[in-house]
Amino acid sequence: MSRLLSADVHRLVADLVPRSERERAAQADFAAFFADESGPVSRDSGPDHATASCVVFDETLTQTLLVFHGKGRFWVQPGGHAEEGDESIVDAALRELREETGIVSATPTTPLVYDLDHHGLSSRFGRCASHLDIGIAVIVDPTITLTVSDESEDVRWWPVDALPAEVPMQLEPRLTGLRDRLRSQR
Repeated sequence: MSRLLSADVHRLVADLVPRSERERAAQADFAAFFADESGPVSRDSGPDHATASCVVFDETLTQTLLVFHGKGRFWVQPGGHAEEGDESIVDAALRELREETGIVSATPTTPLVYDLDHHGLSSRFGRCASHLDIGIAVIVDPTITLTVSDESEDVRWWPVDALPAEVPMQLEPRLTGLRDRLRSQR
């Protein structure tokens, strides 16, 4: 698992075309961890490692789907650690979406729209000090039935322009950046 996923992260980092200073800084930061195809992709790789998430929008790009993370005590996009059987970051992100929301019919955009976000974690996350998260944009019908997982306390749609108070500080710029990328493809 590690070699294949690490090569995938290395490729995604190299292929990202930054559109802002925030994205340039994130790409440089990720490149330091994934300079070759042997970067940290599992929690066994050390305290700083890759994760995968799905940044979910409705077709109008005005709503986003968030889960209330039990450990973190905040609303965030569905995501988590790569596991055995995940052949790519997209596979890991879609699996996490399925596990955390019950959504099985999500498909990444073509071409793939994603972002990079390296964020530190509190001691509530145990041995994980930081996550190098690759957020994959997906479009989902907001009328689809949702399921709350054991890891979350709630899952619901929120207006992108009116997020709940309990969100990580990097969530809003991530949503804005990914929404801008999606709009530019239309």
